[in-house]
Amino acid sequence: MNFKLCDLAFFVLLILSASCTKREFLKESGQVEAFAEMVATDVKPLALGPLMSEAEMDLFMPEAERLAEKYQISFFRESELVKTKLFPQDIAEGKEVLILYKGTALLNYEDLKKRLASTSDEKEIRDLSRRFGRLLGYPSSAINNLLAENSEFRGLEDFQIQGQELIWFFQDLNKAKDFYAEKLGLKLLEENASSATFQIAGDSRLVLKSVADSEYSGQEAKSVALALLTDNLEAWYEHVQKENIPVKYSLKQNPEGAHDGFVAIDPEGYLLEFEMFRQHPENEILMPELQSLEPQSTKLGSNLNFYGSVTWLYYKDMLPMEIFMTENLGLRLSADQGWAKIYRVSENSYLGLVDEKRGMNSFAEEKLVEVKFDLKDANGWEEYLEKTSVDSTRIKNTFKDLGGDLFRF
Repeated sequence: MNFKLCDLAFFVLLILSASCTKREFLKESGQVEAFAEMVATDVKPLALGPLMSEAEMDLFMPEAERLAEKYQISFFRESELVKTKLFPQDIAEGKEVLILYKGTALLNYEDLKKRLASTSDEKEIRDLSRRFGRLLGYPSSAINNLLAENSEFRGLEDFQIQGQELIWFFQDLNKAKDFYAEKLGLKLLEENASSATFQIAGDSRLVLKSVADSEYSGQEAKSVALALLTDNLEAWYEHVQKENIPVKYSLKQNPEGAHDGFVAIDPEGYLLEFEMFRQHPENEILMPELQSLEPQSTKLGSNLNFYGSVTWLYYKDMLPMEIFMTENLGLRLSADQGWAKIYRVSENSYLGLVDEKRGMNSFAEEKLVEVKFDLKDANGWEEYLEKTSVDSTRIKNTFKDLGGDLFRF
């Protein structure tokens, strides 16, 4: 009897031992193969395999070698994964991970790890965390989401953007109101003696204000343009000509191009770009967004409608502004035209950055324009800026971008 019990115990141990040495890793293998293909096709500079214990990693190595050979990539067995603000600090505690890469990408990771180990500065740590995200092939929006989950970083979307207002200033407010109400047929939402708010489409609005009741002289540059998005360019062009509205650039249409349009001039010189975007490689993200929008008829008729807007702002140096939009404000890039970038603000409104060397306007230090974000939690964004803004001249419920444009919220 005792012999049989001992024999049974030995048999159980044998089974347990076999199970420990023959784990199939089906799920892990599938994950690593997917990432290996992404690295091989340059979708990701490097990728992280699933976390494993040291014993599990020992068993998985033959499969890792097979996949590396299959996709002609390399891997590094990392036992001390770099700690950033993208993930919880203890996410890899006591675990190992495979780093999949090609060429010199691992050198970037090693340099990043070295720099993180030598700093305690929060901004530098956040910047290095963003660098790690880029090494992993994450878009800026994904990096922002991870930083918001694991650090104090917040973007505008975290405070719920409900709309955007473009604010223009006029010497003759009544004439401007008449132009936008009667000649363009925009819906008047509210007005008083010194301002009038018109709806372009949905949550996109244009606000006209009197220069006399502002802090502006009226001599500042109109370094801005408003794109009115519509698919009825020919009807609008005919209407603009009929109303004798000055045209700066005539209607241009190119079925193979990324966008068509023409540019008109309002009573005091602000530029109005009537624009339609086409399916094009640079509009792969933008087009599905626009196609989901419902055109809003003006009082001029259903064929004279708009479904959104782009506020074009002009800059000398584009790259710092692109970083400001994505990393300070957390906005998402919808279209990249090279010398112009379009970021979605809300359902119907976009912000566009334009290189002054290619755009219709030039950059100006002082300009007769403001942009306002309608935030559900404006107080929360103000508190965040109080803690993080380095602009000592900032006024409550406002901020400025790197080009000096004033944003209200």
